Amino acid sequence: MKPFLDEDFLLSNNTAVTLFHDYAKQMPIIDYHCHLSPQEIYENKSFKNLTEVWLYGDHYKWRAMRTNGIEETLVTGGQDASDYDRYMAWAKTVPQTLGNPLYHWSHLELQRFFGVHELINEKNADSIWEAVNGKLEAGGYAARDLITKSNVEVICTTDDPTDSLEHHIKIKDIPGFHTKILPSFRPDKALELRRPTFLPWIGKLEEASGSSITNYAQLLGALESRIAFFHTAGCRVSDHALDTVPYAEASETEVAAIFTKALNGGAVSLEEEQKYKTYTLLFLGRQYAERGWAMQYHMHASRNNNTRMFETLGPDTGYDSIHDGSLAYPLAKLLDALDRDNALPKTILYSLNPTDNDVLAAVIGSFQGGGVAGKIQFGSAWWFNDTKDGMLDQLRALSNMGLLSRFIGMLTDSRSFLSYPRHEYFRRIVCNLLGQWVENGEVPHDMELLGGMVQNISYHNAKRYFDF
Repeated sequence: MKPFLDEDFLLSNNTAVTLFHDYAKQMPIIDYHCHLSPQEIYENKSFKNLTEVWLYGDHYKWRAMRTNGIEETLVTGGQDASDYDRYMAWAKTVPQTLGNPLYHWSHLELQRFFGVHELINEKNADSIWEAVNGKLEAGGYAARDLITKSNVEVICTTDDPTDSLEHHIKIKDIPGFHTKILPSFRPDKALELRRPTFLPWIGKLEEASGSSITNYAQLLGALESRIAFFHTAGCRVSDHALDTVPYAEASETEVAAIFTKALNGGAVSLEEEQKYKTYTLLFLGRQYAERGWAMQYHMHASRNNNTRMFETLGPDTGYDSIHDGSLAYPLAKLLDALDRDNALPKTILYSLNPTDNDVLAAVIGSFQGGGVAGKIQFGSAWWFNDTKDGMLDQLRALSNMGLLSRFIGMLTDSRSFLSYPRHEYFRRIVCNLLGQWVENGEVPHDMELLGGMVQNISYHNAKRYFDF
């Protein structure tokens, strides 16, 4: 019987063991998409206790706690909920997460950061609480410390076009901190003109860009100016949450009229919104291509399904799921519209729906070229797919239809400073997959070839792909 979570965890053959320990393990991390707070990084946020560093903002854990029957006040917190009580509720939940990656991740986080090798449960929760809190109190576990301990070379946060990026700029001058903290351009609020947040956001964009926005041309000008500003701050990545992928052709004149209608508080139809989104996305894609940015599309999330809890807690609190709408046609048309003008930037495509894996693996092959290795990427298994099976399904689909060797690898997509063991988790899965192929005689036992491939997927491909 193999011991749980030992040094060869998830490595089922000798080739995998060698690939991980000799090639993958020590590679730096490029986290090109996450939701960490640049302010907390700049201020080097310290954590009062294990709950604050482990449970605050982690909607993966929150969902599991709710499923385990934990009261909401102990999940997201409330006036009557102490951090200790919330921690104990999670300690009660962890043993029930067997089969869920949270069981692996939680123990990896305790091991890698705090040297705790016990399997957490209600019986030993108090001793773990005291041991970890003692380390947090002693120092060396603030936000930047955790980043440095994880060997992270680059972090790309997720930032609205109206953001001042003041903390990104200040971080550059921190002596002794060598991780690059770079912004990503996330203009979702510019696209959602049927939402009540649209007009207030336009006001923020006016203020940030220092320009009046009374027509569509001025909107595009303001967005372009913010892209230029982000570029000077080191941004080389955009990101779009496309819960459904739009494609509807329209002239600029038609789209300008739709924008004016929305600006004046008029009702915009779904078809009009599709036209507006399509034209604006194409404009943005051309801007990214001109600057050598990579463009990310995160597709097929169904967000805020629970209206009652959304109104109570707001977004990103664990009430999202997978969308199952049409993807293949509108996505291909959107990419093709940019490619026709030779204006398709480097692009990374993610779908939250695993039934889209083969669609994405196939569509990326239609737009490769330009002398850029892996120009169009099938992005890492994301969110609900961020599991052992989900990662393997993504890796197999990509290897079957594309070049796994050119894959840019893992990202955290996380709000937690303790999430970096997920890169280790991913690397172990990659090494084991390649090792199984060797054991089955499907690929040669060429450690120079395989080791180089593992290091490329872990680090070098992303370093070459992004112009950081």
